[in-house]
Amino acid sequence: MDAHIEPEQSRHDVIASGPPVRQLFREVVADRLPGRRPPQAAMLFGAEVDPCWDERSFLGDFYGEILHQDTCRPATADGLVLLAVLAVDDRIPARHRFEAVTLLFKAATVAERHLAEAWPATPRHADPESEARARGAVQAHVPDLLTRWSAECPAVRLALAGLAVVFPTGRTLPALTPRLKPFAHRHPQGTDIGDYVRFVLVLAAQDDDRILTVTERCTDAYWTGTARGVPTRARSLHLLGRMLTRVGSGLTSMSVNPKGQPRSGQLRSSCGA
Repeated sequence: MDAHIEPEQSRHDVIASGPPVRQLFREVVADRLPGRRPPQAAMLFGAEVDPCWDERSFLGDFYGEILHQDTCRPATADGLVLLAVLAVDDRIPARHRFEAVTLLFKAATVAERHLAEAWPATPRHADPESEARARGAVQAHVPDLLTRWSAECPAVRLALAGLAVVFPTGRTLPALTPRLKPFAHRHPQGTDIGDYVRFVLVLAAQDDDRILTVTERCTDAYWTGTARGVPTRARSLHLLGRMLTRVGSGLTSMSVNPKGQPRSGQLRSSCGA
C-alpha cells in the first residue's frame, strides 16, 4: 500500500511547487534578493500554482509578468531585477540566462523598436515614462552583466554584445572587437550568428552613415523593412532585436551543448555587413 501512496505524494508536491524551473528560479531569487522583492516575484513564491504549468508555459507567464507583450508598464522597471539576478547565476542553465539577457535588451529598447515599427504613427500602448524607467533599470545592471563575459558561455555572450551596443561606453566598445572576433571566424557572413556579430561590430564603430547603409542592406535582404524616415538608431535597434530573436530561436532549436557552445546547423540568412 505504501508503494501507492508515495508516488501520489510526489505528484502532489510537484503540482504544489510547479515545474523544476520555477523551483530553481525561486531558489536563486531567494538567495540573491533576500529582502524586499518586486511584485512579479509572487509568481515564484506565491502559494497558487497553475497545475497545467510545464517549463514552457511557466516561463511564458513569468516573463510576461515582467515585460508584458513587449510593452513596458509602471511595474516593469522593478521586475527587471529578477531577470538580472537570474542572468548572473551559474545555477541557471545557459539557455535561460540567454533568455534573461535578451529580455533585458528588449526592455531597454522598447521605445526605439516600436517607433521603427509604427512610424510615422505613435506606437500603440506607448508609455514613455515606464519605458524610460525600464531603460534606466537595465542600464544599472549592465556593468555587472558585462563583467561576466570571460566566464560566460558563447551563447550568452551574443546577448551581452547586444546590450553593450545599446549602452555604449568608451570602455566597452573597444573591447567588443577582440571579444567578437572568434565568433566572426567561426560563423561566416550569411549565417544568423555571423550576420548578428558583424552588425554588432558596425554599431560599435558608431559611424552613422555606415550603420544606416548596413541597416538598409539587411532589411532589404530578409527582414521586414522599416520606413526611411525613422531615426537611424531606432531602425538599427529594431533590426538588432530581430536578429537577436532569430539567433535565440536557432539556439533553442539546436539547444546548447554542456559547455554552452552553440551546436552546428545555424539557420541561413543573406545579409552582409
